[in-house]
Amino acid sequence: MTLLASTPEDAGTRIDAFLAGPLGSRSRAQRLLAAGAVTVAGRPVAKSFKLLGDEEVDVDETLDPAVEPGDPGEGPPADFGVAYEDEHLLVVDKPAGVVVHPARGHRSGTLAQALAGRAAGGEDAGRAGLVHRLDRDTSGLLVVAKSEAIHRALKEQLARREITREYLALVEGRPPARSGTIDAPIGRDRAVRTRHSTDTDAPKEARTHFELAEALPRHTLLRVRLDTGRTHQIRVHLQAIGHPVAGDPEYSAHGGVPLGLTRQFLHAGRLAFDHPVG
Repeated sequence: MTLLASTPEDAGTRIDAFLAGPLGSRSRAQRLLAAGAVTVAGRPVAKSFKLLGDEEVDVDETLDPAVEPGDPGEGPPADFGVAYEDEHLLVVDKPAGVVVHPARGHRSGTLAQALAGRAAGGEDAGRAGLVHRLDRDTSGLLVVAKSEAIHRALKEQLARREITREYLALVEGRPPARSGTIDAPIGRDRAVRTRHSTDTDAPKEARTHFELAEALPRHTLLRVRLDTGRTHQIRVHLQAIGHPVAGDPEYSAHGGVPLGLTRQFLHAGRLAFDHPVG
């Protein structure tokens, strides 16, 4: 999922023109718009939609018709955890190493494929009712809608920043304060396009709060809460203040070597939202 923010300068700009840069081309933007993959304030918009400015634009690139969804039968192990379930939604506990959506390079074995038929979108593994996502090697909680109405309601809560997402992160060293806020825009790294950075030509608002949970000899366990949901946001922000997530192969110079970690030590441990049905 890609979240973009328009500015007052974008007022009057067609949505397909606004998305052409971030998505690589206007034709790809129009393809995603036609697939219903672009929402503003939680509602799908057409290519002729004109921005007012100061809006959040949500793009689900996994719905790109040009990307083959893969074989729905090849999903992750069926024993992934379910933390909560009712007739309207479920909260799953995603294992580390599992990709959320089918995409280039990950056409099978995804969480979305394992949920196909059980969530909104029916057998369409590209949709599967997922309201947000986690990086492949981040474990933890994801909310999944079982109907289009519930999916829409939860996406609107997310767009209004009414869903609380809290993580546990083990970081290198010790931040100078027991708690704080990192308010630093994020975009694609100027040099390495697969990475994101606070040093970017296309900055987008990003805000992360942290507080100390436990101090260890060479590391610190932090509770981290997101205000925004940029790609790799926690990892980028913690690296930017000099305390990268332990074991992070992209944003830590040490990777997982000191602790013998095989992935970044980042877990989505708490979700809080208003249930759309009471």
